[in-house]
Amino acid sequence: MNISIVGASGAVGQELLEVLESRRFPVSRLRLFGSSRSAGSEYVFKGGKARVEELRHGDQFRDTDIVFASAGAAVSREYADDMTRFGAVLIDNSSAFRMDEDVPLVVPEVNGKDIAIRPRNIIANPNCSTIVMALPLYAVHCLSPVLRVHVATYQAASGAGAQAMVELQEQHRQVMAGEEVTVRKFAHQLAYNVIPHIDIFTDNGYTREEMKMHNETRRIFHSDLTVSATCVRVPTLRCHSESVWVETEEPLTAEAVKKAISQMPGCVVQDEPETNIYPMPLCLSGKDDVYVGRIRKDLTDDKGIAFWCVSDQIRKGAALNAVQIAELIVKA
Repeated sequence: MNISIVGASGAVGQELLEVLESRRFPVSRLRLFGSSRSAGSEYVFKGGKARVEELRHGDQFRDTDIVFASAGAAVSREYADDMTRFGAVLIDNSSAFRMDEDVPLVVPEVNGKDIAIRPRNIIANPNCSTIVMALPLYAVHCLSPVLRVHVATYQAASGAGAQAMVELQEQHRQVMAGEEVTVRKFAHQLAYNVIPHIDIFTDNGYTREEMKMHNETRRIFHSDLTVSATCVRVPTLRCHSESVWVETEEPLTAEAVKKAISQMPGCVVQDEPETNIYPMPLCLSGKDDVYVGRIRKDLTDDKGIAFWCVSDQIRKGAALNAVQIAELIVKA
């Protein structure tokens, strides 16, 4: 396959290179694209070097089979026609097309069949926090349809990009040195703090990040289930964590849910509270799966189940999910 990556110098672009190589994706030609600032940069892939080209309008994507785009919604909207004009499939990691009815929104383990109908040759990668929740939630949904979800997320600095990780590290250094703390990527100082604010606030009091979890989960599940989210930025570098409460049509036991999640592709159960074993961001950076623990009955609802899940949002929440979509295209 002839592959192009737009936004190759960013955190997700770099992870795409690593995932494509580690999963031995069949790449016959690789081209990297970015802004004028990143043009000329070189990255190692399969023992060779690939140079970043400046993204321009025109025929750069002629003879390309799959384009991975991870340069932001504005870039995806502006260049989508250029990327798909000659027949390439665009797998877009931004929010640009996620709610477009003629663009499938795909988590391969949940609704991989949706890639078959793509009239614009665009497939959208869901938001990272949505993907992390979707896998264990679908395992529950297969036991008894999910009606309602309440979720609180604990999202790492890297969710705001590579420079956000640098800023968090610098903030910790500044605090320890007694210096004034520099804040650029977040609404407030993140070091030694948590911020209940990710993306912009909407008219209903929820942030756009929180509304993504509601709207995207419904599209992926082809269901009218409802999701009420509170998304919080926490001072970890990598891996998003989520505390999830689920109401189903029929009562379920914690044991049945634990078994279903353990059998769900892409999920690993770590749930031994008696020996302090449960998923934590510290241990899961660079891992492919969604790790799930603290599975228990909800004390407030006979039809309720609660669980805790953690996953590397740059990996499964972005790059890996996109490559898995590409693997489905190859197999189709």
